[in-house]
Amino acid sequence: MTAAWPDVYRADCPSRVILEHVTSRWGVLVLIALLDRSYRFSELRRHIGGVSEKMLAQTLQALERDGFVHRAAQPVIPPRVDYSLTPLGVEAATHVRSITEWVESKVPDVQDARLQYDAVRT
Repeated sequence: MTAAWPDVYRADCPSRVILEHVTSRWGVLVLIALLDRSYRFSELRRHIGGVSEKMLAQTLQALERDGFVHRAAQPVIPPRVDYSLTPLGVEAATHVRSITEWVESKVPDVQDARLQYDAVRT
């Protein structure tokens, strides 16, 4: 039996989990940060404001498992672990960066829309 072709609208489609990892708040920020350069865990946590250690670790692990992030542990004391993007990760991060740049450029428009929406409903 062969697997059905991926279809994000199908409830059991594996693309949904991948989409969740790539488009989650922390997934997006990790991907676009690593697009610029590799980071150590603590550097990445400082760079991405507001992410907890637990959430960053879970996000990195999910992205690593999906093949987007490479984790390189150096056998030194103290231990050093560097995170970078795989070729698949670079491809995903490039797409994600485009949407984040678009979102950033539309913040004033969205804020205006929210004000108009709220004005009608209060």
